[in-house]
Amino acid sequence: MNALHQYLFDSYRADSLGEPAPPAPGTHDVAVLRAVRAHRRAERLRAGRPAHGPVRTTLRRWLHRGH
Repeated sequence: MNALHQYLFDSYRADSLGEPAPPAPGTHDVAVLRAVRAHRRAERLRAGRPAHGPVRTTLRRWLHRGH
């Protein structure tokens, strides 16, 4: 069973019980990703490491190598 099937079952059950329908799959994905990113950044700052990840640091180093 995938997320869409579960959503359809939950919607049917909520409708038959007179409860509000659950949110559609993927509704809060962007908010969750932003929260995870903010949490990881805060953890890096608390640990005394740079807030930006290694990918950004490496790209900056490559781009500014010729200057």
